[in-house]
Amino acid sequence: MTDYAAGLDKALQALHDEGRYRTFIDIERRRGQFPHAVWTRDDGSEQEITVWCGNDYLGMGQHPLVLSAMHEALDATGAGSGGTRNISGTTVYHKALEAELADLHAKEAALVFTSAYIANDATLSTLPKLFPGLIIYSDALNHASMIEGVRRNGGAKRVFRHNDVAHLRELLAADDPDAPKVIAFESIYSMDGDFGPIAEICDLADEFGALTYIDEVHAVGMYGPRGAGVAERDGLMHRIDIINGTLAKAYGVMGGYIAASAKMCDAVRSYAPGFIFTTSLTPSIAAGAAASVRHLKTDQALRDLHQDRAAVLKLRLRGLGLPIIDHGSHIVPVHVGDPVKCKMISDRLLSDHGVYCQPINFPTVPRGTERLRFTPSPVHTPPMIDALVHAMDDLWSHCALNRAQAAG
Repeated sequence: MTDYAAGLDKALQALHDEGRYRTFIDIERRRGQFPHAVWTRDDGSEQEITVWCGNDYLGMGQHPLVLSAMHEALDATGAGSGGTRNISGTTVYHKALEAELADLHAKEAALVFTSAYIANDATLSTLPKLFPGLIIYSDALNHASMIEGVRRNGGAKRVFRHNDVAHLRELLAADDPDAPKVIAFESIYSMDGDFGPIAEICDLADEFGALTYIDEVHAVGMYGPRGAGVAERDGLMHRIDIINGTLAKAYGVMGGYIAASAKMCDAVRSYAPGFIFTTSLTPSIAAGAAASVRHLKTDQALRDLHQDRAAVLKLRLRGLGLPIIDHGSHIVPVHVGDPVKCKMISDRLLSDHGVYCQPINFPTVPRGTERLRFTPSPVHTPPMIDALVHAMDDLWSHCALNRAQAAG
């Protein structure tokens, strides 16, 4: 008979042996004090820490307007939505949020999901149902949610080398010119912080008659004059057919969405199991997200401060000779290249310096490219940056790692 417990032990031990077993730590964010939090150790003791790896990029999870909107909705309607969007789960709060998102991206409509992962997976796996014979062209470094959606759709797929427009052209040119096509890519790739070649991809889409699908998860709220993302910043939103975004990063709440034509959103709404059979977001979350989106359409000062903090951190780390990966975005990866040392630095940052930054190991990134990924925000103050830089300087020397600039 199969020894299932032994099988589990073997699988988990393999992760420990490779130095990439992931541990969770218990932290408590405290309102008004972010990015400070309290870490509860295994022995029950508590330690004040500073969170440097969070996705609440602008601190909107603590913003008074967001909290007020959530309190009001909670008091008015109660906790849950009560069902799927098709069965009693569509409220005035969901409709208001979708209207804010459609306006943000200058699209006819938007469709809200429980997460951006689900939005990607559900939409990309549904498109072949809407366009029989569809071929999806997917960037090699697309997020796991996009890969999963493409994998599950049952249609043809082509993977082009990361940001390689020439390779994408080769693939497009090799296929039937009459076949329906969609090019799926990201505006900012979160592990390196590099930008997708949006204009060049749109040019190819026009030339070969393809739809464009862009994931703006790491850009919405932070780029563009109203925070609609890199496509807005570059004046290209009108050339994108489907925009995917999240409400759980810069907007500080929870959920994901697509913005597109009214017909596209209606079709996805009607055919995607990931939308049809999932209980909708709570009204309080929808209300908080709508308030956050509405506010960030006008708060350019917060976006500017965010970029300033990221630039300062990169400058300081580069000054120490640390191998940062810098493509000009707000994401600050520091290349370690060894899973054991990466976890060691992460553990010591937390225990010795009160700095919380999870290691990024395989399969999130390829083996040999393990890294620490810092996400500075407007609420990370200069003294916090000083503390992080000094801690990294100390631990880099302790681990005897090279001080050579990584390729940007």
